[in-house]
Amino acid sequence: METDKITAVVQETTFRNDDNGYTVLRVGVGRSQETVVGSLPELSAGENVVFEGTWTQHAIYGRQFSAKSCTITPPTGKSAIEKYLGSGLIRGIGPATAKLIVKHFGEKALEVLDQQPNRLTEIPGIGPKKASMIMESYVQQMGMRRALVFLQNYGLSPNLAMKIAKYYGENTIELLRQNPYRMVMDIDGVGFLTADRIAITMGIDPQSEFRIRAALFYLLNDAAGSGGHTYLPRKQLLDRACVMLHCETALVDNQISHAMLSKMLIGFSTPECDEALCLPTFYYAESEIALRMAQLMQSRPYKRVSGLEGRITDYEKEIGVSFSDNQKRAIMSAVEEGVLVITGGPGTGKTTIIRCIISLLKEDNEVLLCAPTGRAAKRMGDATGEEAKTIHRLLEYGGDVDAFARGEESPLETDCIIVDEMSMVDVQLMRGLLRAVLPGTRIILVGDSDQLPSVGAGNVLSDILQSEVVPSVRLTDIFRQDESSMIVLNAHRINSGEMPMLKNRDTDFFFERKVMQSQAAQTICELLQSRLPKYLGFPKDKWQSEATRCIQVLSPTKKGDCGSHALNRLLQDALNPEHKHKDAIIHGDTEFRVGDKVIQTKNDYQIEYVRKTTFGTEEGTGVFNGDVGYIDHIDPAEHLMTVCFDDERIVTYQKQQLDSLELAYCLTVHKSQGSEFPAVVMPVVGGPPMLMARNLLYTALTRARRLVVLVGREEVISQMVQNNHVAKRYTTLCDRLKAAVML
Repeated sequence: METDKITAVVQETTFRNDDNGYTVLRVGVGRSQETVVGSLPELSAGENVVFEGTWTQHAIYGRQFSAKSCTITPPTGKSAIEKYLGSGLIRGIGPATAKLIVKHFGEKALEVLDQQPNRLTEIPGIGPKKASMIMESYVQQMGMRRALVFLQNYGLSPNLAMKIAKYYGENTIELLRQNPYRMVMDIDGVGFLTADRIAITMGIDPQSEFRIRAALFYLLNDAAGSGGHTYLPRKQLLDRACVMLHCETALVDNQISHAMLSKMLIGFSTPECDEALCLPTFYYAESEIALRMAQLMQSRPYKRVSGLEGRITDYEKEIGVSFSDNQKRAIMSAVEEGVLVITGGPGTGKTTIIRCIISLLKEDNEVLLCAPTGRAAKRMGDATGEEAKTIHRLLEYGGDVDAFARGEESPLETDCIIVDEMSMVDVQLMRGLLRAVLPGTRIILVGDSDQLPSVGAGNVLSDILQSEVVPSVRLTDIFRQDESSMIVLNAHRINSGEMPMLKNRDTDFFFERKVMQSQAAQTICELLQSRLPKYLGFPKDKWQSEATRCIQVLSPTKKGDCGSHALNRLLQDALNPEHKHKDAIIHGDTEFRVGDKVIQTKNDYQIEYVRKTTFGTEEGTGVFNGDVGYIDHIDPAEHLMTVCFDDERIVTYQKQQLDSLELAYCLTVHKSQGSEFPAVVMPVVGGPPMLMARNLLYTALTRARRLVVLVGREEVISQMVQNNHVAKRYTTLCDRLKAAVML
C-alpha cells in the first residue's frame, strides 16, 4: 500500500495512551480539519508536523489519517508559539504564563527556553524555583520527542522506540550515539541484529568492543531462551560469536577475557566442562536455588509422625482406594520430610496422593497449592477441590521481571507449599519461589521428569532428581482405575521404548494411517469438524464451539502442511469461518475473528487484566507465555481485541500488543506443557530428528484425558519411540545442590 504525506498544524490531542504512544489528534491541513491516529510522540497544539501514513475510513469516526511516522518542526508566529507553550506539555506553563512569556520574548520565546532558560526570571511571577521546574520539564519533553523521532528514523516500530526512549529518557540520543549496542543488554525486545543495523548506519567500527560484548551477551541469552542453557562452554561461545560477527578468533577471545574481568560474564568449571561461561543472572539463580533448598532441608529435618500409617488406612477406606507401598511411602515422606519431590508418569496416582497429603496436613497446617501456568493451576484446583494459584499470583507478581511482592522481606506465611507441573519451572521462577519460602516450611514438588523440560532456562526438576541429595519418590505402578486406559498404557510403553498399541478398537487411543502430509492435514480437519464431536457426544448445534474448546491439535513442528502455522489456518476456516456479521481484524499475516482460540506467545508483564470473582472484580497485570484464551470481542475500527483466558482473566489488546498473540487451534507440543485436554489429535508425519523424539511423543500423549488420535505413518511413530535423544542442557544446579548439602 502506498503511503501519503500531510503537512499539518496540531490543534488538540483528543486521546493518548502513554504506555504505547497511541494518539488521536485533531490537526489543521490548510483550511480543513482532519483526524490523525497512530503511535506518536507527545505533540502539542501549534506544532507543525509532517505525517507519513495512509488514509483510512473509520466505521464511526469517518475519514482518518493513520500515521506511521512524523517529522516535527517548531511552531512559528506568536499565536502558534503561545498555543504550543500553553498546551500543558510543559509543567509550570499554562495559558496565562504562556501569554506572559510570548509577550516578553516574542517569536524568540522557544529560543530562550532552549538556550537561556534562566532568563524566564525576567518575567514577573516566575522566580528561580519555577523557572527551574519549567526548564527541567522542557528538557525532558524535548529529549523524549527527539529520541522518538531519532529512533523511528532507524526503522524501529513506534512501540519499541517508545520503550527505548522511556528507558534512557532525555539522554537517549547521546547514549545510543556512543554505543547503540547497550540496548541489547538493557532492553528486552531489542536483539543484536537490530542494534547492529543501527550501529552500522552510524559508522561504528565492526570490531569495536561494544559490538563483540553485545554479541556475547546476546548469544548466552539466546542459548538460555532457545536451548534452556544456563551456561555455554567457552569454546562453543567463542565459535558462535566468531561466525556471527565475522571476526578473528583472537579478537573475540580477548573480549571474552575482558568481559570476565568486568563481571559481565562469570567463568567457572564443572565436572563436564573445564571452562564454562555464564551470565550473572543465571549463575546466581542456580547458586541461590541450591543454597535455599539445602537450608530448607536442614531447617526441617526428617521427623517421624506417630499414627501416620493408620491415618492413611482411614483415608483409603473413606474414598475407596488402595495405595501401593510406593505411594504410601510418597505420602509418608511428604508429611515427614521438609522437602520432597514426587515424580511419575500418567496414571501413577500423583493427584490422588496430593489429595491424601492435603487431607493429612490440613488438620494442623496451612497448605498452599500452585503451578506454573493458569491452566495447570486450574486443573490442580479442580482435581483437589482446593484453591490453586499460578506461582506468579502466589508471589503477587508486580509487573516487571522478578518483581514479586513476596520474597525475603514479605515471605509466604504458610506451613506447606505444593507445586505441581514442576517440569515447567525454570531457574528464574524457582529462585523467585524459594525466596518467599520461610525456613521450616514444608515444600513438595510434583511433576513428570520424563516430559519436555521448561521453556525457560534451566532443567530444575531433572537436576534436583539427578543430584540424589533431595528426598524423592518415583511412582511407577499404574493406578488401577486407569489400567483400562490405552492412553496411559501407551504412554508408558513409549517411555519404555516400546511401540504403542495401534490396532485396538473401542478404546481411547486411535491411529489413522495417512501417507501424505496434505492428506493428514485434511483428515485432522474432518476429525474436528464432525467425526470426533459426534463420537464424543457433543450437541450437534455446538459441534464447532465444543471442538474448539475440548479438542486440541498438537504438532511436533511449526512448519510444513502439518505444522502448527498451516493447521491453524485450516482449522480456523473449518471451525470458525468468516461471516459478514462476525467482527475480525487482520494483524500481520493473521486474521483474528471473534470466537477464535488464541495463545499468548511471550510474557507481557505490563498488560492489564480484570477478573470477576465471588468477592468482586480483581484487577492486575501480566499475561504469560502459554496462556490460552478465546476472542470475546473485536473493535476493528480501533484495532482492539478482548480475550478471555482460561482462568477468567479478561484482557483488552491494543494494536501493538497483538504481536504476542497467535491462533491456538493447533499448538506445538512444547506450548502444551502443563495443560490437559479432553481430546488430543496429533499428526505423526515426520520432521526434524531433534524434534521427532520419544519425550515429545510422550508429552503429547500425556496431555490427553479422554481420547488420543494419531494421524500419519507407523514408521514415524516407530522412529520417535526409538529416538531417545534428549537435547543436552548446560546447567549447574545438580552440582550446586550436591555442594550446598555438603556445607
